[in-house]
Amino acid sequence: MTRLTEQAAGVYVIAVTPFLPDGAIDMESCDRMVDFYLDAGASGLTVLGMMGEAPKLTVEESADVVGRILARVRGRVPVVVGVSAPGFAQIEALTNSVMDLGAAAVMVAPPGYLKTDDAIVSYYRQIAELIGDVPFVLQDFPLATNVQIAPKVIAQIVNELPTCVCLKHEDWPGLEKISYLRKEGVLDRRISILCGNGGLFLPEEMARGANGAMTGFAYPEMMIDVVRLSREGNAERARDLFDAYLPLARYELQPGLGLAVRKYTLAKRGIIAHDTLRKPGAQLSGEARLEVDLLIKRQEKRLKELN
Repeated sequence: MTRLTEQAAGVYVIAVTPFLPDGAIDMESCDRMVDFYLDAGASGLTVLGMMGEAPKLTVEESADVVGRILARVRGRVPVVVGVSAPGFAQIEALTNSVMDLGAAAVMVAPPGYLKTDDAIVSYYRQIAELIGDVPFVLQDFPLATNVQIAPKVIAQIVNELPTCVCLKHEDWPGLEKISYLRKEGVLDRRISILCGNGGLFLPEEMARGANGAMTGFAYPEMMIDVVRLSREGNAERARDLFDAYLPLARYELQPGLGLAVRKYTLAKRGIIAHDTLRKPGAQLSGEARLEVDLLIKRQEKRLKELN
């Protein structure tokens, strides 16, 4: 597998982890999900992200899921694997395992105990030393990690550590951070910036200089088309398409409930067999399911009008 580089662009879909009703991993749904994402035009996949329920998997299960997805991908697109963990031993073991399986890079989020700029920089220096020549994605997601990484700190990490090839930008608000990192002279090299937050700010992020998205949404084809149209210079069409999906994207981004909404919609689309979240996890009420159904119906209506 070709390793991830600073040229990474497009949409790297954050893959959910499908479960059977009893909580066991649904490997057949993994296969169907991979096929769907690739057929939709995903530039890459990201596995074991925060929305992939990674903390709920054992080390053995994590390796099994990554191995199954990589086997299904068959080298057609790069696969990034989240290896964030409290301790370096876990990060090193999982990194070695997934890279041996054929992953293109790993993604590392800062642990919540990092409270100063110096501590953050020191942590990523140690990560780079720990994983050697393996390329990594710096995950900047303060809403989940409670770690605020200033733009100048990201620049310092990138400039000091050549194996940091991509920023998973998921600050909110964070558009000014993208603009800062794209200013001439801030970075010694232009790294890839792929954005998160369910694609909720994707048109603006593309306009600020992002290379695409690394996030999940039950309709990844929307993000793929918005990124493509933006890169082609057709920002108006990209926004029209984005607007058609916005109500459902907004609903799916609810803290604590968003993954349940995404899995329900993916199951409704026949991409995964069940909308099961492994415990502990939120469950959609009957009323919430009806609200999602209505949003999907209205979305389909807007798309017909747009086309």
